[in-house]
This record gives sequence, structure tokens and C-alpha cells, in this order.
Amino acid sequence: MDDKTKVIVPSKRFDKLCEIYKPSQAQIPASLTVFDIAGLVKGASQGDGLGNSFLSHIRAVDGLFQVVRAFDDQEIIHVEGNVDPVRDLQIIFDELILKDMEFASKTIELAERYMKKSPPNKAKEYKQELETAKKVLAHLEDNKRVINGQWSNAEIDVINSMKLLTAKPSVYLVNVTEEDYVSNSDNQRVKDIKQWVSENSPGDVVMPISISLEERLAILDTEAEKAQELESLSVQSALPSAITELRKSLRLISFFTCGPKEVREWTIRQGVKAPEAAGVIHNDLQKTFIQAQVYKYDDVLVCNGDESSLKSNGKLLQKGKDYVVEDGDIILFKVSSL
Repeated sequence: MDDKTKVIVPSKRFDKLCEIYKPSQAQIPASLTVFDIAGLVKGASQGDGLGNSFLSHIRAVDGLFQVVRAFDDQEIIHVEGNVDPVRDLQIIFDELILKDMEFASKTIELAERYMKKSPPNKAKEYKQELETAKKVLAHLEDNKRVINGQWSNAEIDVINSMKLLTAKPSVYLVNVTEEDYVSNSDNQRVKDIKQWVSENSPGDVVMPISISLEERLAILDTEAEKAQELESLSVQSALPSAITELRKSLRLISFFTCGPKEVREWTIRQGVKAPEAAGVIHNDLQKTFIQAQVYKYDDVLVCNGDESSLKSNGKLLQKGKDYVVEDGDIILFKVSSL
């Protein structure tokens, strides 16, 4: 892939827990790995431009930031000759649809082949794969993204294995001039983008961003200098909100492990049960899980992290294997020896 960077997830809860517990060794926030992939051009699904290389890179990620230009600058030449963000979005939309149709067609072809060669019990699995792929293909032929379809749990399992491009959530970052960003005014292009997204990518988020401002902030030496510059403009950087929105769209939540030596924020998907959450820390913890001792974030704030106070006030929750971890839980996992 192209440039890769680890981005810290902004978290007031993490900052507050570090303030309460004052860990002596480590403060480890949650992070996302972000890949900067070269731009997509018309015909990419047929191999034009970086074509298949670009699309295979997208296939490996969980969600997309789609950055679309919404400003004029004669010194920055657009590949299509003029600035038209709705056209650019439609090009990306069409190319992803076309590539997913290719993926679905290949899945159908392989499933049909394996069904003929397999014993009855195995053929049943391929039948589910075949039926799902045909349904997906019909959905795509209607020019609809997979993420916006209605699918059964069994179909979702197949779709996840297919790694379809249009099954990934997107956050649309509209690159505007610094002046437009500071004034917080939607120009006509931004309005057109919002309309297009509401019609073609319902549920996805549209956010203005000034890449020129973000680049200027990035070269400042200290966080204090960045804060001073933002304060002088009466704006906030768009990056923290963009990261937060993509996490939401991916249905990601956080739990924390807190102690005198380390405070750490861990990332899991909504609906994960306690043993699986323990496995995020280490595989052995999932295998040897006995119990999760859980404190709620708000209770920890009220008791200022004092364990005896939390226990005496009945705030220690002892949970078993079926407990579904909730966003903001502070957890101590009890395990057996291997």
C-alpha cells in the first residue's frame, strides 16, 4: 500500500482516566491505521490509471475517507480538466460498483464449480455462497451499494468474506479553501455534495476540511502552537471529528484497562462479548477467561478511581462469558492458568 500512518483516536475519557490513575509507566490511547492511497480515475475498474492496484488496496481496509475537491485553484490541475466534485464522487461510485460486480461474478463462477465437485454437506455451503453472490450482483446491477442493502446474518457472513468495496462505510471529506472552512459557510459545491451523498450513500457523513490548513498545522512544532493558531481562527481541526465519525460508522467502541502502572484504551466492535474483548489484549486471556470485573466510566469519575469506594457503593459488576462489553467499560479480566 501507499503511505501508512497510525492516527491517535481523540478521547476525553482516556485523558480523564490518565488524570485519575496517574500511571507510572504507560498511557496508551486507541489508534487507527490510515493508508493514503493514490487517487481513483475513471476506468480504474478496467485497469486504467493505477486501476486494479488501487482497488485491491481499498479491498484490504475496513472503511474509507473519500476526499473530494471543492475549490478552484489554477495552479492545481484537476485530472478531469475542471472542478466538479459531484462528477468526481459519481466516478468513484461507478468504479466501485463495477469492480464489486466483477468480484460477485467471480464468486458465482467459483461457487457453481465447487458445488458440482463437492459432497452434499459441502455443496450446501457453496449453495449459500452462490445464492448470496447472485443477490449481491442483482443489487449492484440496480446501481446500489452493498452496505445499503438488507441482508440476513448468513448473507452477511458471505458478504464479509467477499471483501466488497461498496460494503465499506465512508466519511466524505470535502476539501474547501481555508477561508470557506473558517467562515463555516457551505458553498454551492458543498451543498451539491451533501445532496448527492444523501441520495447515493445514505447514512454516510459529509464533513468540510481544509487540507491547506491541516498541512500548515502539521508543520508547527508544538501542540501549544497548533492550539494558538486554531484559537486565532476560532476553529477546530477537522481531523479528530473525522476519525471519530469513521469509528462510529465502523461500529467501533472502546473499553479501558486502568491501574497504577498503565492506562490503555482498547478498540472492539459493538456486540463483542467479554471473552473476545479479553482476546484483543492477548489470545491466552480469551482461552482462559473466567470473569470480567467491570466498572462503569461515570462511576469511576464519581469515586475518583478509588477501588474501595467503588466496591462499597456496589459499583463493581462481576460479569461472565455472555456479558456484552459496553462502550466506556473499565475492565479487569480474571483468568485461569494454562
